[in-house]
Amino acid sequence: MAENTELMTIDNICNRVYFIRGQQVMLDCDLAEIYGYEVKRLNEQVKRNITRFPEDFMFQLTTEEDEILKSQIATSSWGGKRKLPYAFTEQGIYMLATVLRGELAEQQSIFIMRAFREMRHYIKQN
Repeated sequence: MAENTELMTIDNICNRVYFIRGQQVMLDCDLAEIYGYEVKRLNEQVKRNITRFPEDFMFQLTTEEDEILKSQIATSSWGGKRKLPYAFTEQGIYMLATVLRGELAEQQSIFIMRAFREMRHYIKQN
């Protein structure tokens, strides 16, 4: 597990939610940081439990989607990695919380679910 991970605020989490393929998603690199995992270890847990992650819960970005996303973000948080990132929908993030262990993962899951709720409320109001 990664060290030096602090609890995120709802605003910080909302800033890591992207709109891809018509869905609000979070990327594996951001979720790994939030949950206190290395991206590689987070994705290993997903692969060990792959039947819990159907396509509407998680998908891998295409090269084009990855490039578009990088161009929208001033500083790429995933730098020079070799693999395309995975995107997790709200349901996928919830499922991810069930396969990750630890108090930090549990606490962060609560923040993430609240952030998605706040975003839905904001969208509905506007």
